[in-house]
Amino acid sequence: MKLKRQKFDASIPSVAMGDIAFLLLIFFVILARAQDDSHLRWDPASSDNVANVGNPLASVVIDADGKYFLNGKQTSIDSLSTTLAAVLGNIPSGKRAVMFKVDKATTADLFEPAIEAISRAGGDLVHILEPEKEK
Repeated sequence: MKLKRQKFDASIPSVAMGDIAFLLLIFFVILARAQDDSHLRWDPASSDNVANVGNPLASVVIDADGKYFLNGKQTSIDSLSTTLAAVLGNIPSGKRAVMFKVDKATTADLFEPAIEAISRAGGDLVHILEPEKEK
């Protein structure tokens, strides 16, 4: 007697696909940085009294070449205040932390206008320093 060969339906199990997609989504959301300024070159000044501030709302950087950056995007000193005010929005005073990173070789004629622009925008200035290295 000849038996008919059964055809099996080969399918990809899709039950776990939703779980995998959800875990990947959470993984990338956690690792995403809203303010990516890692491509900027700057050497921080150092101090013996350094404290952690928490998460700032914006980041202003003056790099080694004297260029201004707001949240990783190059900007001019003239538009820094208005752009920063738009980023800070209607957040109450005291919670408007702006991280200010300045290359240690930067002169006052470059960083003082940036401090003034942050002040005009209503930001709470947080200057980033590096702890002094023990000798």
